This record gives sequence, C-alpha cells and structure tokens, in this order.
Amino acid sequence: MKKIAGGVTAANGFLANETQAGIKYVGRSDMALVYSIVPTVAAGTFTTNVVKAAPVRWDMKLLAEKQPIQAVVLNSGTANACTGEQGDINNQKMAEAVAEGLGIAATSVWTASTGVIGRQLPMDKVVAGAAALTENLEASLEAGNRAAKAIMTTDTVEKECAVQFEISGKTVTLGGMSKGSGMIHPNMATMLGVITTDAVISQAMLQKATSDAVKKSFNMISVDRDTSTNDSLMVMANGLAENAEINAEGADYDTFYEAMLYVLTFLAKKMAADGEGASKLIECKVINAASEEQAVTLSKSVITSNLTKAAVYGNDANWGRILCAMGYSGVQFDPDKIDLTIEGRETEEGPLTAGVSLKLVENGVGTDYSEEVATEILKSKIVTAIADMKCGTACATAWGCDLTHEYVNINADYRS
Repeated sequence: MKKIAGGVTAANGFLANETQAGIKYVGRSDMALVYSIVPTVAAGTFTTNVVKAAPVRWDMKLLAEKQPIQAVVLNSGTANACTGEQGDINNQKMAEAVAEGLGIAATSVWTASTGVIGRQLPMDKVVAGAAALTENLEASLEAGNRAAKAIMTTDTVEKECAVQFEISGKTVTLGGMSKGSGMIHPNMATMLGVITTDAVISQAMLQKATSDAVKKSFNMISVDRDTSTNDSLMVMANGLAENAEINAEGADYDTFYEAMLYVLTFLAKKMAADGEGASKLIECKVINAASEEQAVTLSKSVITSNLTKAAVYGNDANWGRILCAMGYSGVQFDPDKIDLTIEGRETEEGPLTAGVSLKLVENGVGTDYSEEVATEILKSKIVTAIADMKCGTACATAWGCDLTHEYVNINADYRS
C-alpha cells in the first residue's frame, strides 16, 4: 500500500464538483457533489445521537434498503436537524434536484448537511446549487480538493487522503474526505465523511470493513465530547478496478481493510488536530492493558478530560490530571503499577522534541523529571502520553486536542 495524492476523486470513475449556493457563507463554496459514473455498492455508519438530522434518516433508510448509491450531495451552513416534517421534505427535494441533473433516481443520492441546528434549508438556493453541481463534474484531484473545502464549517483546513494497493493483480484505489472541527465525539464515524473506492467488494464485506475501521479511527477521537446530530460516514465502491470480488474474509479482505483503516485514521487525526481553537494534537497510547476494551476506555478518558486538555494547552506537565482521568474511567487497574511517559513532535515522522521521551511517573509515583524539558515537550504540535498499565498485552490509541480560549470564542457566537 502506498499513499498517493488526492481524495474522493482518486479512485477510477469518481467525479466531484462544488458551488457557491449562498446558504450561509458569502464568497466561498458551500455545496459539494461526489458522483460515480456507475452505480456503487454502499456502506456507512451514522450518528448514535437520538436526535438525528433529516439527511441522516434519509441515508440510513437507503442503506437499509441496499439501494445502489451513485452520488452524495453535501451542504454546509445549515444542519437540517430538528426541522420536523418540512426538513425531511426539503432534504428529499435536494436529492431530487441532484438526481434530475444527473439522470438517476433520487434513491441513488445520499445527502449530508452540516451547520446550525434548527434552521430550515433555503430551498431556492439549495435547488439552484444542486443543479449547478451536476454541471461540469470533473475527475481531477483538484475537483476533489475543492469539494473537501466546500464542506468545511469551522474547519481551518480541508481533510483528504488516498492510497493505492494491489488485489488479485489489479491496482485498487481508495480515497476520501471528511470535515469536522467542533461537536466531535463520534460513536460511529465523524461529522461528515465520504470514502470512494474502485474495488470490487460485496456489500457485506464493505460494511464490515467500514464498521471495524471506524471503531479504531473515528470512534477514537474527541474534540469536545459532543456527538453531532449529523454524523455520517458514507462509503461507495464502484468496482471499476476489476479485481476478483472480495466476498469473504481472507488475504484480499485484509489488504482492503488495512487501506480503509489507514485512510480513516489519517482523516480522524486531521480532525482531532483541527479541533475548534486547537493548537496541538493530543495522543494517548495505553499499552500493556488487561484487554483492548480497557485500553480503549482509558485512552479515551484521557483525551476527553477538560483538565488534561487545558494543562497541555498551558504546557503544564500536571500528570495528576491524566491519572485522575484514568481513575474515573470505570476501568479497574492497579495505580501503583502505572508508568507514564510523554513525547513531543512537530510532525508525525519528525524527531522527538528535546530528543527524549520523558518519564513523569513510575510505578504510580512521580519521578524526578525536569520541568524545563517537560515544558518544551508540551509546546510541541503533537503531544503523546504513553500509559503503561503493566497488567496485560492489549493496547489502544485515542486522539484529541488541547482546550484553548479560542474554543470558547468560536462557540460563543457560532450562530451569528
């Protein structure tokens, strides 16, 4: 497997477009369309929030019916959540407008919305935008990049990734885009994400790969402990790579799954690093735990702790915050066995800040570490905390971000 340039248009047969519909934003694109030239096998995961937006309900229905999805239309600025029956009608009209322009059935069009909750979509702008999206669709990587930018709300950077790999002698491509910066605490996927691949794969295996990869990627990030009403991850496989069909577990499925996991993890970490107001990515690795379930719970408890997030923002090596977060996680462990180490990097592949990993805690007790070195490490763009539980062999990694003054500023006037 190798990482390549691009996102949703990297795979064969996928086109994209974006347009300035003027739903909320002025002077920037706010609608995007991803289209496959042939019908696709589809899979997806959606928000666990009881309050589900109209597009989520539409998409879940189409997935349950195993409809052959051929397009995804997305808008930013208005969530179309808590909008009642009219919201459902408007959502269907958006799908129908795209379907008419593409000459396909409305039940072949997935929808996605993001933005302010409780406002109806301005349908004159949405319908006009949907019609514009179906014209001049492009397969270029630039078109995919523009689509990734169009779905941003408070995001500061677009998020896209693509990889290529071999299955049964054929080159297969898998790429995707996501958006999300606030209201990020998924128990399914992300704010919005679209994954495209030209692999030949059965619906059952595509759904399995999606669901399993989500558990280790998007379900392991948090910005603010708020699960959105609109979280949707939509996956389309159009089969144009012409590989032997992946219809059971085995070597080919494993290759495909690893590619899916890589792309979803890359996008998830980009979202965590781009959390609203964030200045740092926080990574927590729990190693040598009694079970994977325990390691997952412990690592997520650390990266969701507001006190830990604030301490990292302030470059304060207050390791008590981390142990406290682990202690109230609900996992039973021996606190007198824990070792806690921190590392810092400016980039994922870059050298360690200060050239060292710094052990703050050994066997549950603070070490005689250098506060100056700890502060330098915590100033890094990527701060990693490694908790060695010494009670098993299981491990898990979760990602979050620091809690800054800017987070409050953004969310204090989000609707204005």
